[in-house]
Amino acid sequence: MSKLDLTKTDKVYYNAKTNPEIVYIEKTNYISITGKGDPSGEAFSEKIQALYTTAYVIKFMHKALDNDFVVPKLEALWSFDNEKYANVSMEEAPLKIPRSEWNYRIMIRIPDFVTQKQVEEAINVAVNKKQNELAKTIKLFEMAEGKAIQILHIGPFEDEPQTLKKILEFSTENNLQQNGLHHEIYLSDFRKTAPEKLKTILREPVK
Repeated sequence: MSKLDLTKTDKVYYNAKTNPEIVYIEKTNYISITGKGDPSGEAFSEKIQALYTTAYVIKFMHKALDNDFVVPKLEALWSFDNEKYANVSMEEAPLKIPRSEWNYRIMIRIPDFVTQKQVEEAINVAVNKKQNELAKTIKLFEMAEGKAIQILHIGPFEDEPQTLKKILEFSTENNLQQNGLHHEIYLSDFRKTAPEKLKTILREPVK
């Protein structure tokens, strides 16, 4: 039996060009976990592990029901105190705001057929059978991103300001304003991929 692979069935969501473009993103479901601090730190890695543990429990629950799916790519929403850093522009933020000040919501997309009850059951399995206490903080999260600018960033994360500048210029040229949180989709596993080969979709909701 074939398994659902959202990266192949939802090409708008998972494909981006190296120049900015407008996309429209429908309502999407995720399991997610929130936090604040340096993404290179141990706490961030532990939360990723909790998220993947739970995602795979959900996957194998559905595999047993002959409704298997491929666990999608890791994603994250990033934000900071807009009052404290009011004068920091989009492309300057990664350089001027300390990593300790970043808020994040790391996410793994789940198919629409996954229910709240099934997510709760998977969290219980992750906590009680997989011994992952952090899974207790995972929530089912729904987001309707709507209109957004996106671009494919190739290379290390520290080079993102150059790519974000392209989004800012595109926004200015088209009279668009930010309308949501900075969104990253990690097409590459940054734990195993050389920095220069990383591929990341950068997405900014706009109006």
